[in-house]
Amino acid sequence: MWTGTECILALLLLTSLWPRAAAQRAPTPASAPAAYAVKREITVLGAFVAYTQTPQAPPFGACVTLETSAGTVDVHLGGPKFLAANQFAIQPGDSLRPVGEAVAYGTGSQFVARVVQKGARALMVRSISGFPLPCAAPRSTLNSKPQGGGL
Repeated sequence: MWTGTECILALLLLTSLWPRAAAQRAPTPASAPAAYAVKREITVLGAFVAYTQTPQAPPFGACVTLETSAGTVDVHLGGPKFLAANQFAIQPGDSLRPVGEAVAYGTGSQFVARVVQKGARALMVRSISGFPLPCAAPRSTLNSKPQGGGL
């Protein structure tokens, strides 16, 4: 059986550990950054000023700088190989219309495009959940013959 002194010591030990256990809990979902959401998307219209294929600092991937009526906007497009595989070339002075969202990144925010439109051509560069699409070679089924030998 426990004596009064042992009970008090056990109680003091438990109360001294309580704040440490509370501090080690995972953050609540309310304090976590919001994920990409299509309902928050906006469209930016601007002239293409600069292109960075491989930036030295994150986020890595193709980034363009657009001159808009509100100032310059850096837009993250995803993988440069994806743009090349889809023959999406951008020249200085081209008018681009990225559709995306400014998401929290590091200490600031980054505008990430989900769709980039140049003239009448639009290219989806991210999924609806905000992840860059993987680079895959386009498939052509027109006028293609099966490859391989017969049995």
